[in-house]
Amino acid sequence: MATKKYTVTLPEELAEEIRQDVGSGGFSAYVTRAIERQRERDRLGELVARLEEEHGSVTDDELASAEAERREFERHFTERGAPAGQQHRKAS
Repeated sequence: MATKKYTVTLPEELAEEIRQDVGSGGFSAYVTRAIERQRERDRLGELVARLEEEHGSVTDDELASAEAERREFERHFTERGAPAGQQHRKAS
């Protein structure tokens, strides 16, 4: 993928914390990953809004049911010795 240099303004303390953690050579890669994650979240938010507009908001009962199912998956994979979610991703 082609790259292009941009100038952005960041809070100095935040930028220095990141630079200390990843080193000067990893700073751009770190920022790129952060922006990619934010774009994914933005797109997911748009999808949720569109689905809620079409089907209505998720109810408390539906949220509780989904959370119970998530916990069951986590328990299942933890008992098998794999970190939660890792087995599911491999199977996909």
